Amino acid sequence: MSVAWKNVAMAISFSATATGAATGTARAGDPTRQLLRHIMVVGGTLRDWERLGDARWNDRVERLGEIADQAGASFLTLRAFEPGVDPVDLESWQRQVGACRVIVDPCGDGRKRFAEAMQKLRPDEPVNEATVTEVLYAPADCEPDLIVVLGESTRLPPSLVWELAYGELVFHPMAWDELSPDHLVDAIADFARRERRFGGLDDDS
Repeated sequence: MSVAWKNVAMAISFSATATGAATGTARAGDPTRQLLRHIMVVGGTLRDWERLGDARWNDRVERLGEIADQAGASFLTLRAFEPGVDPVDLESWQRQVGACRVIVDPCGDGRKRFAEAMQKLRPDEPVNEATVTEVLYAPADCEPDLIVVLGESTRLPPSLVWELAYGELVFHPMAWDELSPDHLVDAIADFARRERRFGGLDDDS
């Protein structure tokens, strides 16, 4: 599948097999690495995450991380959609896949995450977009450019609060265990066709 990046005068190509393995090119210094630096995938409850199991988690992180790396992203964050009924305590963890840092973040409550981030700010530190972004997304050093939501477009994830300001949303109505690398490829292609407004409105709005 050929993906044309409308925001820059270049294109990168993605091809996926039936098993979801993908190949592509994106060199350090390419404008695409600045266009799409941080991808976030949001889906499932904490029980859904637990049921996935260690083997499938490792496979998912590796395969999605490869796609994000080939797209030029420095960070890929996987986040729960919501805590769900009878939530369990899960630990966050990270893995480096190529040049992309994959962050597994099980927190499904966006208000709780935001409150905890505010507590990390020093008393003498100003509260502004830059300082909030630094503590909210760490170890990522930037807000998400693309947010892939596994769910209907009629309901936003409770795990997202601050993230909705500038990120481009792509919805895939599916269960957490149905997510495949092909779905991430499709979301990146959708993102590439858009004219980003960074929180602004269409000219004809």
